[in-house]
Amino acid sequence: MSVPQNTIALVYDYDQTLSPSYMQDDVLFPKFGIDPEQFWKKCNILVKEKQWDGELAYMKCLLDYLGMDNVTNADLTELGKGLSYYPGVEDVFEEIREYCIRPEHEAAGIKVEHYIVSSGLQALLDGCSLVTKVKAIFGCEFGEDELGRISFPKRTISHTTKTQYLFRINKGMLEAHDDVNDHMPSAARPIPFQNMIYVGDGPTDVPCFTVMKKNGGHAIAVYNPKDQTGRSFRKCYQLCTHADRVKHIAPADYRKGSHLRLLLEEMVKEVADRILRERLEEGQIGRVAAPGF
Repeated sequence: MSVPQNTIALVYDYDQTLSPSYMQDDVLFPKFGIDPEQFWKKCNILVKEKQWDGELAYMKCLLDYLGMDNVTNADLTELGKGLSYYPGVEDVFEEIREYCIRPEHEAAGIKVEHYIVSSGLQALLDGCSLVTKVKAIFGCEFGEDELGRISFPKRTISHTTKTQYLFRINKGMLEAHDDVNDHMPSAARPIPFQNMIYVGDGPTDVPCFTVMKKNGGHAIAVYNPKDQTGRSFRKCYQLCTHADRVKHIAPADYRKGSHLRLLLEEMVKEVADRILRERLEEGQIGRVAAPGF
């Protein structure tokens, strides 16, 4: 059974994509007096010497540092209110819809949704000002003990497992209890990859860039234009010019008239026009002319 495939999904990484800062550097480390250099040194020891997965090492070190403070997920969500973004981020979600979706698109049921898929902490993102502007946010999570304190990693999202959430969006399986591995015919998937745009910042987004490219989706790599070292730009340049992972790179400026904003608007309009054209063609195919006189 087919379903209407009228939704356009914009999917964003968070750290270095929507924000110039890593979320823990932005709000978590300052709050608890954690020295970033020492923190990441401990994480790297677990990863390089003990062969831990990166995300598990990160979450384990956080638990070690925060354990004495009896931190809860609610505390982390409160901290998330202080997260900062690149210029234009807080406005882009609604403005994209207003600018790109014309009355004829709306009449055909075409709409735009936004998603965030991050290897950062879900609880921090749940407190940020973007939470009401997006359809869903996916991130790493801590479980809590009987006193409500964070106690153990509940879910981790690595740069590889991020792709699972692209398929969740593709299939409309947004709840944790939904088995994303269930077979679903292409016609039954509410958001085909051709209707999706992924925005990331570098090598950690390569698996998602690859899924988008293989399945007819769209992808943009963004860089920090204020990075004096040039490293942020070079990551994107390599992905585009040498690795052939993305067609487009742009400075991470989401304001009207910026290079990135123009790319996003043009992609959304092209997808919306294609969907509209397909709906009209379907109507013509199913139409039988009445006999003439």
